[in-house]
Amino acid sequence: MHPGATPRRADGGRHPLPPPSRRTVLRGTAAVTLTAAATQATASAAFAAPSAGTAAVDHPGAHWLPASPANYRAARRPHSHAVDRVVVHVTQEDFEDTAAAFRDPGRRASAHYLVRSADGRIGQCVREKDIALHSGDPGHDERSIGIEHEGRGHDPRWFTEEMYAASAALTAGVCARYGIPPDRAHILGHAEVPGTLHTDPGANWDWDRYLTLVRAGLAARRGP
Repeated sequence: MHPGATPRRADGGRHPLPPPSRRTVLRGTAAVTLTAAATQATASAAFAAPSAGTAAVDHPGAHWLPASPANYRAARRPHSHAVDRVVVHVTQEDFEDTAAAFRDPGRRASAHYLVRSADGRIGQCVREKDIALHSGDPGHDERSIGIEHEGRGHDPRWFTEEMYAASAALTAGVCARYGIPPDRAHILGHAEVPGTLHTDPGANWDWDRYLTLVRAGLAARRGP
C-alpha cells in the first residue's frame, strides 16, 4: 500500500499513511468482485497472453508475465548484489489486476513472482538477477526476492493449500540457489521490512506451516 492510501487492518480499522508508497499501486479505481468463474477466466487469460512464456523464468513451471522495465532495476545479482532474503507479500487485489499493475510503466512497483490463489500457478514478472521494486526499502529490494500472493490478508480463504505448496516450493528453490537459511530471519513478511507501514501478509498467514513446507522442499532437493 502506498502512502496516501489507508490500508485496512484485519479488525476493520485503518492506519493513516503519509504520501505515496507501494500498495496503492496495486489498487484499481473500481472494486473487485471475486467469483470463482471470474477468477478462473481472468487468470486463464493472463497465462494465455502472448507474453506468457517460459524462456525467461528462473523457477521451473513458472510462466513469464513480464513487468514493465520502468518498474524494476536491471542488475546482475548475485554478482552485483548479494541475495539473502525472501519477502512475502499479499496483493490485496486479484491476480490479473496485480499483473496489469506491474505491466504499467507509471506504477513504479513490481515483484519477482506472483502466486495465484485458486491453483498455485506462478507468474514470474522480474528476473531474479534484477531488482524488483517491492519492499519500499531500496536496501531490501537489492538483497531480496519478492513474492506476491493473490489475496486479501483479512480473509484466510485466499491462502489455499495449493498456494502454500506452490509458494513454498518456489521459496525452497530460491533458498537453494542463493544459500538462504529457511528461517524467519531470512524469510520475512512485508510488514517486517524496516521502516515499512505495510501490514501484509497479516495474521492469517500461517508461518509455521509455510516454513515447514519450505524446509521439506529443501530437504527433498538435497536427497537422502
